[in-house]
Amino acid sequence: MGERDDVSGKVLPYAVIGAGPAGLAGARNLARRGIDFVGFELGPGVGGLWDIGSPKSTMYESAHLISSKTTTAYDEFPMRDEVADYPSHSDMKVYFNEYADTFDLRKHFRFETEVVRTEPNGEDWSVTSRGPDGKEVTETYAGLIIANGLLSNPSIPEFEGEFDNELLHTSSYKSPEIFKGKRVLIVGGGNSGCDIAVDAVHYAKSVDMSMRSGYWFFPKYILGKPSDTLNEGKAMPAWIKTRVDGRLLRLITGNPARLGFPVPEGRIYETHPVLNTLVLYYAGHGDIKVRKDIDRFDGTKVKFVDGTSHEYDMVMLATGYKLDYGFIDPEHLNWQRNHPDLYLNIFTPKHRNVFVLGMVEATGLGWQGRYNQAILVSEFIKAEQDDPARAEQMWQRVNGPKPDLFAGYHYRQMDRLPYYVNKDAYRQQIQKHLEIFSASV
Repeated sequence: MGERDDVSGKVLPYAVIGAGPAGLAGARNLARRGIDFVGFELGPGVGGLWDIGSPKSTMYESAHLISSKTTTAYDEFPMRDEVADYPSHSDMKVYFNEYADTFDLRKHFRFETEVVRTEPNGEDWSVTSRGPDGKEVTETYAGLIIANGLLSNPSIPEFEGEFDNELLHTSSYKSPEIFKGKRVLIVGGGNSGCDIAVDAVHYAKSVDMSMRSGYWFFPKYILGKPSDTLNEGKAMPAWIKTRVDGRLLRLITGNPARLGFPVPEGRIYETHPVLNTLVLYYAGHGDIKVRKDIDRFDGTKVKFVDGTSHEYDMVMLATGYKLDYGFIDPEHLNWQRNHPDLYLNIFTPKHRNVFVLGMVEATGLGWQGRYNQAILVSEFIKAEQDDPARAEQMWQRVNGPKPDLFAGYHYRQMDRLPYYVNKDAYRQQIQKHLEIFSASV
């Protein structure tokens, strides 16, 4: 594996890139298994994008979790009772700091340090980082654990024509003050787009939303409880769950198409749900108007595919993010089209000592889903050192057929979220693979 320095014989540490939720999970499990590592974090502290002051944070003042604290927290570290059901970004920053301090993880990380380049060095890896003094340093590591997050590189679609007024992406949005007195168009209808549209209602002269595809809108509470806690842990077949939950949702929210929203394709849960019914409330009051997909920009006007056009002072693109692993050649991550093609969204068949944590999205998976990824990685690394036969068994699976991670759902946004999985299928597969190492766990 190249885990020893040929000169000194010392076991080389792994490099962990990122100290957000996935990076902290990686650090915790490496430390738990006695695996040496060094962490790198661009921001001044832990928490990743949940620290609104971090250089690449895409948080905004009103941002809250879209899942409840119960389903989101690490199992070993529940959020405090006094924290709200749906914590704010500042609550989450406190949570990750408390987690890091409880398990003494902060000492492993170099903060305000950016990894700018990683390259194979024999069987090991050369990692070049730039510290707060601006100087670059290149060091050798046993391998890479990439956990720098999913939401830092904005996806900017191309449009015909030019827009002469303000054109922004939600990645730069912090405060609704920017909407004061303006005619605003929000492009996109995911969770961030809907949250920001609701923010804008209280400040803007007018708020329109342009949506290309439809979403299922979920309330945050059902029967007085966070909606994602009602049947947690009780996996049902897709055909049952979609029918039962679909009927319940229609009873609660009605038909959003009546308010102008596009009809979602496929069954409930087959597009990423929007945890926001306030956007329906404001649309029902005429404070938000839903427009069709954009045809082209024309000066200060936006023309839509239905032939209508309107004047706007600001267009805000809520068009999501692209995966960003700019410090490593895509070939090393088995990149296919717009994403790394990884086994269990973790292992690249190109290298036994390169892993990705956090490149996974699923309704209800929570931070524990990333923690479970980290357990599997740490067990594999430990087996590489102490039990090569078990490590080889795992590696053969990495190079074999991929397991089913969808559980009967036909997800509709795989072009935009190619790492989307079903939470129950994913948890089951991680546990199944951990059984390889059960005698040594």
